Amino acid sequence: MTHEVLARKWRPQTFDEVVGQDHVTQTLSNAITSERLAHAYLFGGPRGVGKTSVARILAKALNCKQRNGANPCNQCTSCREITEGYSVDVQEIDGASNRGIDEIRELRENIKYMPQSGTYRIYIIDEVHMLTLQAFNALLKTLEEPPEHVKFIFATTEPRKVPVTILSRCQRFDFKRIPHEAIVAYLEKITQQEGIEIGRAELGLIAREADGSMRDAQSLLDQVVSSLGPKVSGQDILDILGVVDTALMFETSEAVLRGDQSRCLEIVEHIYNAGYDIKSFYRALMEQFRNLLISLICPNHSAAEMAESDLKEARRQAERAGVEKLEAILNLLIKREEDLRLTSHPRLLLETVLIRLCNLGQYLSFEEVIRKIENLEKRLTRQAVQETPGQAPNRKAPSQQPKQRPATQETWEKFLSFVHSKDKIMANILHQWQFLGMEGNTLTLAKGIEPFSSTYFDEPGRKKALLGYCKGFYGRDIHIEMVEPEREAGTRQEEQSPPESKKGGVNIELSPAVKRLVDTFEGKIILEETNEGGKR
Repeated sequence: MTHEVLARKWRPQTFDEVVGQDHVTQTLSNAITSERLAHAYLFGGPRGVGKTSVARILAKALNCKQRNGANPCNQCTSCREITEGYSVDVQEIDGASNRGIDEIRELRENIKYMPQSGTYRIYIIDEVHMLTLQAFNALLKTLEEPPEHVKFIFATTEPRKVPVTILSRCQRFDFKRIPHEAIVAYLEKITQQEGIEIGRAELGLIAREADGSMRDAQSLLDQVVSSLGPKVSGQDILDILGVVDTALMFETSEAVLRGDQSRCLEIVEHIYNAGYDIKSFYRALMEQFRNLLISLICPNHSAAEMAESDLKEARRQAERAGVEKLEAILNLLIKREEDLRLTSHPRLLLETVLIRLCNLGQYLSFEEVIRKIENLEKRLTRQAVQETPGQAPNRKAPSQQPKQRPATQETWEKFLSFVHSKDKIMANILHQWQFLGMEGNTLTLAKGIEPFSSTYFDEPGRKKALLGYCKGFYGRDIHIEMVEPEREAGTRQEEQSPPESKKGGVNIELSPAVKRLVDTFEGKIILEETNEGGKR
């Protein structure tokens, strides 16, 4: 006797048997019973979620002679012919292999003929997005005003590739991924009817690998039963599907959260030697930490596609890690996923990612960083207003007043680095000025010699920005006294003049101005020998 695969044997034959698409089946049922039928329908959604099956059920319901409400009887001649695939009135066309304009022209010629036994001639075009643009254009007029006895049903996994002119002429239904629990429940029904002994946890693994596709889940179940027989154990199904045991995934997440780099590398070696696919393990690791995060944020939410027995351990690990750390782990895994797809050394990349994840625990959390910044601001504020209690300020001895920051050249250099991180142009201008000293809240600077440099802060907006940087660096309001460069002419001239080389030329490598330009634009100096023996 010929074996019939589970995906065909358990294909739904009525609207009531369709799993996870109630929003579609209910609408179509109401349209049939109220006789408010459209001339064209478009079913879009992922693979294996019931698009073609619903199209066949709709075709049977429209031509059924003994319809029970909206559901076909599946007993009349028309229903049996459609189910077995040789109905003259219902034609299924593969859009991938019949995609040209010639096939559409032939279809346009055939729709003129009346149905032989049913009420309608129905054309089901699967993967309609594969039709050429010329074929779509040839179909437009027919689709807009088809004969009353013709219905079109289009199915596609890529609705966005269907021209808008076609979409506007159809009633569109978007099929969803089938929920994890719905797939498990339907697989349980199949195994009970087929006499297959398999646990719910193992069915959960199959449903997880199916990723929302009922057809994929049925095919995987068929593969497992064909390999292992009617009695299926947990470890055997893991080997067949090539997935890592849930216990090992929890052990991996535990090692990462604990920062145990050695154990993480041992796990990588184990899965590599066992023949598991590194990229599949990486995706499972992302799913593992995603489930940990979901179990922490929504403890009663079904979005964490895990068995009930695993949720307790997931919540325990998640509560110890916290939302911020789990989010940081997932962000890193997502960023490196593309690298894993392209690399020719997946094991090495996985090891480096796990080591990086282990080190995430050594960094401060977001709350801790904010708390430290607030404490630092409070400490700086206290220092800014601190005075000796019980004593009046001695105005005759300003040198004895406490200073919040030492007025030294080193502090000035740090301030220039601070400004450089905010405004590189302003920092370069200040490099041409000279720090003369700081008394109390007054900062004294000598202007630069160059005209542009000396007048740069004459614009109020620039000076206001400089005062803002001073306040951000020194922690208090600062008054800036800008004096003419003549007060320090000797020093400034010496600083501005680049040193000469031993051969009498100018050594531009030691020029402060050149160094600042090189640092700003991340360049390098190229020296050339001149005819006079010097460098330029």
